[in-house]
Amino acid sequence: MSTPVSLAASITRESSRQSYYTIRLLADHGRVEDAFRAYAYFRWVDDCLDLGTSSKSERRNFLRRQKSLLDTCYRREMFGGVCPEEQLLVDMVGGDLEQNSGLRVYLYNLMAVMDFDAGRRGRLISQVELDRYSRQLACAVTEALHHFIGHDSYSPHDETRYLAVEAAHITHMLRDTIEDARMGYFNVPGEVLRANRITPADTDQAAYRTWVKSRVELARRYFRTGRDYIRRVPNLRCRLAGYAYVNRFEWLLDTIEKEDYLLRPSYEECKSATRGFEMGWQILGSMLGMKRDGRLPKTATTMATVQRS
Repeated sequence: MSTPVSLAASITRESSRQSYYTIRLLADHGRVEDAFRAYAYFRWVDDCLDLGTSSKSERRNFLRRQKSLLDTCYRREMFGGVCPEEQLLVDMVGGDLEQNSGLRVYLYNLMAVMDFDAGRRGRLISQVELDRYSRQLACAVTEALHHFIGHDSYSPHDETRYLAVEAAHITHMLRDTIEDARMGYFNVPGEVLRANRITPADTDQAAYRTWVKSRVELARRYFRTGRDYIRRVPNLRCRLAGYAYVNRFEWLLDTIEKEDYLLRPSYEECKSATRGFEMGWQILGSMLGMKRDGRLPKTATTMATVQRS
C-alpha cells in the first residue's frame, strides 16, 4: 500500500523550508510527489544513521537493508515488512519506468553516500575518499534536479555538469566541520593531519587554516564554472532551482575568508531574514547575468529599463 505523500511533504518541510518550497513551486507537474519522497526518504535514512545510540554494526545492518530494498524494488520483486518511510522508496521505484533515469542515478549515488557516512564515523578519511564522496553527492543532487525540474528539457552533459554541487558540498563540509567532528565524522583528510602533526580539533592551527583556504579556493573555482553550466540550462525553473541551491552555500565562503579561514561551530546568520533577502537578490542577479560585484551588465540594464518603461 502506498504511503500518503503528506508524510513525505511533512518530513521535507520540517527539515528544510527551502527544499519544500523549491519542490512545491518549481518541480514538474506530476513529479512533485516523488520529489518529496526522494528528499524525505534520505532525510529519514540520514537521521537514522546519525542516532548517537546506534552502534557501528547497527548502522551497517540498517544500510544493508536499505540497499537490499533498493535492489529488490528495481528487480520488480516483493520486499515484505517495510515501514512507512521505506514505503516512500518502494513507491518511487515502482513508478520509475525510464531506463537509466535521473531518479535511479540519484537513488544509487545517494545510497552510496549514506553507506560511506555509515562506515567513516570514528576514523580518518583519505583525500581520494573525500573526492569520491563529493562527486557521488554531486551526481545524485544534479541528476535529481534535472529529473524533477524540467525533465523533458535539454540539459548540458559535459565535464562541468556536477561542479556547482561539488562546490556546494565542499562548502557544506567546511560549515559543519566542527559539529561533525564532535559526532565522529572528520571532514579533513588524514594525510593533511599526519603531514602537519595536528588533530581534527586543531582548527585554529596555521596548517589547518591553510588547508581550509585551499578548499575555499577550490569551491570558488567550481562555483564559477558551475554557474556557467547553470546559465546554459534552458529550462527557467531548473535554472532558478540551481541558483537557489548554489546561493545557499556560496555566501559562506566570503564569511570564512573574512575570518581568516578559522572555522567556527555554527553560522546562524544564514537563517536570518537579511540573509534570505540577499540570497533572493543574488538569485535574481544570476538570472539576469549580474556580475559578482552586484552591477548589471549593459544588456541586462537596458532590459530592466525597457521593462520599467
